[in-house]
Amino acid sequence: MKQLHRTVCISLGTALLAFGLMGNILVRRASAAAQAAQRSAAQAQVPEVPGAGKAIELPSSVEIEPEALAKLLQSQSGPKPVVLHVGFKNFYDQAKIPGSDYAGPCSKPEGLDLLRKRVSSVAHKQLIVLYCGCCPWDKCPNAKPAYEALHAMGFTNVKVVHISENFGANWVTPGLPVTKGE
Repeated sequence: MKQLHRTVCISLGTALLAFGLMGNILVRRASAAAQAAQRSAAQAQVPEVPGAGKAIELPSSVEIEPEALAKLLQSQSGPKPVVLHVGFKNFYDQAKIPGSDYAGPCSKPEGLDLLRKRVSSVAHKQLIVLYCGCCPWDKCPNAKPAYEALHAMGFTNVKVVHISENFGANWVTPGLPVTKGE
């Protein structure tokens, strides 16, 4: 009887140890799953770029051709548009449309913040012309979010320069006015 009691106690102890280990494993798995869920929730809270997409998704009615903008800028009559570069700073620093201001890469939330700050004192009916030129129109990640952000802010007169290839090919090479360097 003592032997049977001892065997049962050992078996029971082994079973409890096994259950304890299994419980520990399950707790760890649950904890890992909870941590993964928290990371996923934190990533979901990162604000997405409104209007994210490519320039090609913009309606053609908001496009302005490079030559038309150059004529508008050279015109002596009427108010001048606010011209904003919404691409990457290194491109703006190399060559830019004279009188344009840098407004940040609008494919990124921090670029949209710069854009919003830049236009905070601009009248909502003022003509604003956006341009990027970092890459072909069908791949440009900056123009559409910039346009959508301004539209959402209530700006009613926003155009985007249709740059089919890049700023060099569609603005500089044709001999349109340019300021080079900083």
